[in-house]
Amino acid sequence: MAITKVRTQINGVWTSYTKNSNGNWLGKPTAPAITSFNRTEKYYPVLVEITNDAGTVVTYDVSDSEIGNSLKLQVYEINKPTIVLVTPTNGARVTNNKQPITFKVTDEANGSGVKTSTVSLKIDGNTFNESSTGMVKTAITNGYQFVYTPQTALSNGDHTITINAQDNDGNAAAAVTASIKVDTVPPSLNITSPNNGLITNTKSITLAGTTNDATSSPVTVTAKLNGVDVGAITVTNGAFSKALTAAEGNNTLVVTAKDAAGLTTPVTINFKIDTSVPKIKSVRITPNPAAASSSIEIELEIE
Repeated sequence: MAITKVRTQINGVWTSYTKNSNGNWLGKPTAPAITSFNRTEKYYPVLVEITNDAGTVVTYDVSDSEIGNSLKLQVYEINKPTIVLVTPTNGARVTNNKQPITFKVTDEANGSGVKTSTVSLKIDGNTFNESSTGMVKTAITNGYQFVYTPQTALSNGDHTITINAQDNDGNAAAAVTASIKVDTVPPSLNITSPNNGLITNTKSITLAGTTNDATSSPVTVTAKLNGVDVGAITVTNGAFSKALTAAEGNNTLVVTAKDAAGLTTPVTINFKIDTSVPKIKSVRITPNPAAASSSIEIELEIE
């Protein structure tokens, strides 16, 4: 009896075999394009069909007691899962020291899927996973969204976030690393001119002061005089000065310092401009005439 034909079927595709120099039959089928992880049995069954010169056809499959296990083809996907940091983004300045961190991990359609037990979020030297308090996992298309809320307030300053994940076939996603800055302290603002409560006889005044922020420099300064923006104010090494023209009567100056994180510090200055000249309306001298070296009384009516 001579073997005349050998072929295999994998996922509905037949491949013919040829006899090699060792006397064995060799074929080169192409593995299915989709991972076997999501199949019920976790493998693709290989069917072997052998035909001899008498026309007898025999088949072998995974149910065979001797070689069945060797006919179970496991296929792994070749594409890595993807990690996307949603918020905060790299370089962000946040004013919440328990800022929620939101990220998504997805796998290709028909892939093995995200292995959630491999998903890790590292904040500086501390690692958190799906079981950590503060971590919420939600299923989305082809993966999951994770939201982690720090249980301990982050200190003001720089922090590093690193996210890792794998799919169920063991492919590791490219790690995502981001730097954020926490700033919960608004900038300082000290107005040196004009003084609150000032009364002056000149409409030309100088707005001057200093500002600083240790975490989120540079600081910008804006001001409104009686509700009207006074225009650009230049801050140099934390100091600023700008000439203003005020109106006769009561004036309100609101100065606001804003740091790079968006935190603001307002200061309100109330002052008065009075350019009026005192005028004597009437004079009464009593007695008049008066005796030499005597005491007299002068009463002035001033408006």
